[in-house]
Amino acid sequence: MRIGELAAKTGVSVRALRYYEEQGLLASERSPSGQRHYADTAVDRVLWIQCLYAAGLSSKTLREFLPCTYTGVVTPDIIDRLTAERDRINAQMADLAITRDRLDAVIAAASGTVADDVCCVAQSA
Repeated sequence: MRIGELAAKTGVSVRALRYYEEQGLLASERSPSGQRHYADTAVDRVLWIQCLYAAGLSSKTLREFLPCTYTGVVTPDIIDRLTAERDRINAQMADLAITRDRLDAVIAAASGTVADDVCCVAQSA
């Protein structure tokens, strides 16, 4: 498929797809006229790249991790790095849960569904 089709199927801009190629995260073949052509598997790869970016991983980290997600070959060093990334994401999720709970308390207090002191209790948590 061509780059525009891949962009449409994944919801990722053409510019981002070119960036992924520059970073070594995505591969394409070139037609005789120079147009990029992607395998059908590129859709899943781009969506996976998007998930990993959303989790806060850098291009460099992605470049190191992506091959093992497809080959299943994982070194002890990669396992340590993946574990550290997972732990970082878990900590981020815990922080977000606290923030969500605080927002829920503020919303409840503002809508008059709970006592006003709930906001203060939530902030001290």
